[in-house]
Amino acid sequence: MYVKSILDEKGRNVITAGPQLTVRQAAVYLRDNHIGAIVIVDRNDRISGILAERDIVAAIAKTGADCLDRPISSIMWGNVHKCSENATVEEIMEMMSTLRARHLPVEKDGRLVGIISIGDIVKAHIRSIEREAADIKAYITS
Repeated sequence: MYVKSILDEKGRNVITAGPQLTVRQAAVYLRDNHIGAIVIVDRNDRISGILAERDIVAAIAKTGADCLDRPISSIMWGNVHKCSENATVEEIMEMMSTLRARHLPVEKDGRLVGIISIGDIVKAHIRSIEREAADIKAYITS
């Protein structure tokens, strides 16, 4: 299964923000949208960073609550690991495991077209295993 299939099924909506958003505002976006990461984009919708829940927790632990009023650019990851729609579930599982990443923005022609979470990958992998088991069962019973 490919990332494109997952995005076609789940949708391509991605919560994005500019780098000037405060950490406090980002925390509200995460909570209100029930998501674990916000992709930071520039004026041309090019990915310039990513901010995850754990980045906010780490910033608070390191510098205290004062970080909440700083721009997210001060704590976001600027070196964003991305994937393409042509990546397979297996490739994404390997990337996420190696990078210890829970979210990977999906890029096409240099532009953000979706986001894949570890939950999306787990669901796709489970569906694949269930489909294979059903095929084997159908083969055995026929």
